Amino acid sequence: MRPLLLFTALLLLSGDLFANNRERLQEANFATTHELAQNNLERKNQSVLTYLWADVYAAAFYAPTKASARQAVSTPLTQRLELYYFRNIDSQDVVKAAWVTLERQHDAATLQRLRPELDALHATFKDIQPGDRYALNFTAGSGLTLEINGKVAFTSQNPALARAYLGIWLSPDGLSDELRTSLLAD
Repeated sequence: MRPLLLFTALLLLSGDLFANNRERLQEANFATTHELAQNNLERKNQSVLTYLWADVYAAAFYAPTKASARQAVSTPLTQRLELYYFRNIDSQDVVKAAWVTLERQHDAATLQRLRPELDALHATFKDIQPGDRYALNFTAGSGLTLEINGKVAFTSQNPALARAYLGIWLSPDGLSDELRTSLLAD
């Protein structure tokens, strides 16, 4: 009897969870297209990152119309990853989470080479408030840019930095396998 009660409760709650994700994505209000360096990108996928039952942010991945999300990441093509935050987050907590992920994904020599630019990128982070938007843009011609609330805060021409940093969300062993799978689904 108890397993049936638990199963029924989970079924009833799952509708609320799905509705909550829909509501959160509506709140994030990601555009369906984005113009980046004379490239028209379309939103391929969007998802909500939930940690310990708390919605942290919504993410949207943009890539060229004629490419799949996976093709955009593997080639790499022009792309945009946009995050819309639901919670207050200390900038140092964001930096710590980034380093934990980068250290899991890359060897020490690679991180040592990227360290000066990673430190410069992290120095631009601000404490996050609900409603803030961070976006990472990559183009072959202009490299990586970080936008904070629509304003460019950081730029790098280093494609290795772009791959590594976007990889926090889009490569294996990143912040969330579930989020990565959702963003790169065909």
